Amino acid sequence: MKGDGDGWAAGPAGSAMWGRNGAAGLLLVAGDADQSVDRWHVLLQHRAHWTNNGGTWALPGGARDSHESVAQAALREAAEETGIDAERVEILHSLVTAGPFPGDPKRPELASDWSYTTVIARTTSGDVLDTIANEESLELRWVAVGEVEDLALMPVFRSAWQDLKGLIGEVAVSR
Repeated sequence: MKGDGDGWAAGPAGSAMWGRNGAAGLLLVAGDADQSVDRWHVLLQHRAHWTNNGGTWALPGGARDSHESVAQAALREAAEETGIDAERVEILHSLVTAGPFPGDPKRPELASDWSYTTVIARTTSGDVLDTIANEESLELRWVAVGEVEDLALMPVFRSAWQDLKGLIGEVAVSR
Protein backbone atom coordinates (compact mmCIF):
# COMPACT_ATOMS: atom_id res chain seq x y z
CA MET A 1 0.00 0.00 0.00
CA LYS A 2 1.35 3.44 -0.96
CA GLY A 3 2.94 5.17 2.01
CA ASP A 4 2.70 2.23 4.42
CA GLY A 5 6.48 2.35 4.87
CA ASP A 6 6.37 5.76 6.53
CA GLY A 7 7.10 5.39 10.21
CA TRP A 8 9.79 4.31 12.62
CA ALA A 9 11.51 0.98 13.14
CA ALA A 10 13.84 -0.21 15.86
CA GLY A 11 17.51 0.49 15.28
CA PRO A 12 20.73 -0.40 17.09
CA ALA A 13 21.35 0.67 20.70
CA GLY A 14 17.81 1.94 21.27
CA SER A 15 17.74 4.18 18.21
CA ALA A 16 14.92 4.48 15.70
CA MET A 17 15.29 4.22 11.93
CA TRP A 18 12.93 5.72 9.32
CA GLY A 19 10.99 3.20 7.27
CA ARG A 20 8.69 0.57 8.77
CA ASN A 21 9.64 -1.85 5.95
CA GLY A 22 13.25 -0.79 5.74
CA ALA A 23 14.77 1.77 3.42
CA ALA A 24 16.67 1.91 0.13
CA GLY A 25 18.92 4.42 -1.59
CA LEU A 26 20.16 4.83 -5.14
CA LEU A 27 23.89 4.93 -5.82
CA LEU A 28 23.68 6.33 -9.35
CA VAL A 29 26.90 6.26 -11.37
CA ALA A 30 27.78 8.15 -14.56
CA GLY A 31 30.96 7.48 -16.46
CA ASP A 32 32.75 5.95 -19.39
CA ALA A 33 34.15 2.41 -19.19
CA ASP A 34 37.41 3.76 -20.69
CA GLN A 35 37.94 6.04 -17.67
CA SER A 36 39.32 5.19 -14.25
CA VAL A 37 36.49 4.55 -11.76
CA ASP A 38 37.81 7.45 -9.62
CA ARG A 39 36.89 9.78 -12.49
CA TRP A 40 33.31 8.55 -12.72
CA HIS A 41 30.64 10.53 -10.89
CA VAL A 42 27.99 9.54 -8.36
CA LEU A 43 24.90 11.54 -7.47
CA LEU A 44 24.89 12.66 -3.84
CA GLN A 45 22.34 14.52 -1.77
CA HIS A 46 23.26 17.15 0.83
CA ARG A 47 20.51 16.40 3.31
CA ALA A 48 18.27 19.19 4.62
CA HIS A 49 18.92 20.03 8.26
CA TRP A 50 15.46 18.88 9.38
CA THR A 51 16.03 15.33 8.05
CA ASN A 52 17.71 12.43 9.86
CA ASN A 53 21.48 13.19 9.86
CA GLY A 54 20.73 16.57 8.27
CA GLY A 55 23.66 18.53 6.91
CA THR A 56 25.50 15.40 5.78
CA TRP A 57 25.95 13.95 2.30
CA ALA A 58 24.41 10.62 1.35
CA LEU A 59 22.40 8.89 -1.34
CA PRO A 60 18.89 9.90 -2.34
CA GLY A 61 16.59 7.34 -0.80
CA GLY A 62 14.07 6.60 1.90
CA ALA A 63 11.39 4.34 3.30
CA ARG A 64 10.27 1.29 1.34
CA ASP A 65 6.56 0.54 1.02
CA SER A 66 5.43 -3.05 1.58
CA HIS A 67 4.57 -3.65 -2.10
CA GLU A 68 7.93 -2.41 -3.43
CA SER A 69 11.17 -4.17 -4.17
CA VAL A 70 14.28 -2.38 -2.94
CA ALA A 71 15.01 -1.27 -6.53
CA GLN A 72 11.50 0.13 -6.94
CA ALA A 73 11.78 2.00 -3.64
CA ALA A 74 15.21 3.43 -4.50
CA LEU A 75 14.03 4.58 -7.93
CA ARG A 76 10.83 6.13 -6.51
CA GLU A 77 12.72 7.96 -3.77
CA ALA A 78 15.37 9.16 -6.22
CA ALA A 79 12.67 10.47 -8.56
CA GLU A 80 10.98 12.31 -5.67
CA GLU A 81 14.21 13.80 -4.33
CA THR A 82 16.14 14.46 -7.56
CA GLY A 83 13.69 14.50 -10.47
CA ILE A 84 15.65 11.67 -12.17
CA ASP A 85 13.52 9.61 -14.58
CA ALA A 86 13.76 5.86 -13.89
CA GLU A 87 13.77 5.24 -17.66
CA ARG A 88 17.24 6.82 -17.78
CA VAL A 89 18.65 4.45 -15.15
CA GLU A 90 19.89 0.86 -15.39
CA ILE A 91 19.90 -1.16 -12.14
CA LEU A 92 23.13 -3.13 -11.71
CA HIS A 93 23.26 -4.57 -8.18
CA SER A 94 21.93 -4.19 -4.65
CA LEU A 95 23.57 -4.69 -1.29
CA VAL A 96 22.28 -4.49 2.28
CA THR A 97 24.56 -1.91 3.88
CA ALA A 98 22.91 -1.61 7.33
CA GLY A 99 20.90 -4.01 9.46
CA PRO A 100 18.73 -5.90 9.78
CA PHE A 101 18.10 -4.82 13.36
CA PRO A 102 15.89 -6.77 15.75
CA GLY A 103 12.78 -5.35 17.34
CA ASP A 104 12.95 -3.48 20.64
CA PRO A 105 10.91 -5.22 23.35
CA LYS A 106 10.79 -1.95 25.31
CA ARG A 107 9.19 -0.22 22.30
CA PRO A 108 6.92 -2.78 20.62
CA GLU A 109 5.27 -0.03 18.55
CA LEU A 110 8.43 0.16 16.44
CA ALA A 111 8.72 -2.17 13.47
CA SER A 112 11.47 -4.78 13.58
CA ASP A 113 13.99 -6.16 11.08
CA TRP A 114 14.84 -2.75 9.59
CA SER A 115 17.59 -2.77 6.96
CA TYR A 116 18.99 -0.34 4.42
CA THR A 117 19.74 -1.53 0.90
CA THR A 118 21.96 0.39 -1.47
CA VAL A 119 20.89 -0.07 -5.08
CA ILE A 120 23.77 0.50 -7.50
CA ALA A 121 22.76 1.79 -10.93
CA ARG A 122 24.19 3.73 -13.83
CA THR A 123 22.78 6.27 -16.21
CA THR A 124 21.84 4.63 -19.49
CA SER A 125 23.75 7.30 -21.43
CA GLY A 126 26.84 7.23 -19.24
CA ASP A 127 26.41 11.00 -18.75
CA VAL A 128 25.44 12.90 -15.62
CA LEU A 129 21.74 13.79 -15.63
CA ASP A 130 20.05 17.06 -14.75
CA THR A 131 18.53 17.09 -11.28
CA ILE A 132 15.89 19.06 -9.39
CA ALA A 133 16.19 19.04 -5.59
CA ASN A 134 13.10 18.78 -3.41
CA GLU A 135 12.70 20.09 0.15
CA GLU A 136 14.68 17.15 1.59
CA SER A 137 17.88 18.44 -0.02
CA LEU A 138 20.13 21.41 0.54
CA GLU A 139 21.88 20.48 -2.70
CA LEU A 140 22.29 17.67 -5.21
CA ARG A 141 25.73 17.18 -6.73
CA TRP A 142 27.47 14.80 -9.12
CA VAL A 143 30.71 14.04 -7.27
CA ALA A 144 33.78 12.28 -8.69
CA VAL A 145 34.13 8.86 -7.06
CA GLY A 146 37.64 9.79 -5.93
CA GLU A 147 36.30 12.88 -4.09
CA VAL A 148 33.32 11.39 -2.24
CA GLU A 149 35.31 10.84 0.96
CA ASP A 150 36.21 14.55 1.07
CA LEU A 151 32.59 15.43 1.96
CA ALA A 152 30.90 15.32 5.36
CA LEU A 153 29.21 11.97 4.74
CA MET A 154 26.36 10.49 6.73
CA PRO A 155 28.17 8.15 9.17
CA VAL A 156 26.54 4.93 7.97
CA PHE A 157 27.24 5.88 4.34
CA ARG A 158 30.87 6.66 5.19
CA SER A 159 31.28 3.23 6.77
CA ALA A 160 29.85 1.50 3.67
CA TRP A 161 31.59 3.66 1.07
CA GLN A 162 34.78 1.62 0.52
CA ASP A 163 32.81 -1.56 -0.17
CA LEU A 164 30.41 0.33 -2.43
CA LYS A 165 33.27 2.02 -4.29
CA GLY A 166 34.78 -1.38 -5.04
CA LEU A 167 31.44 -2.72 -6.23
CA ILE A 168 30.92 0.21 -8.58
CA GLY A 169 33.93 -0.80 -10.64
CA GLU A 170 33.03 -4.48 -10.59
CA VAL A 171 29.39 -4.20 -11.63
CA ALA A 172 29.52 -1.17 -13.93
CA VAL A 173 32.55 -2.23 -15.98
CA SER A 174 31.50 -5.87 -16.30
CA ARG A 175 28.27 -4.97 -18.09
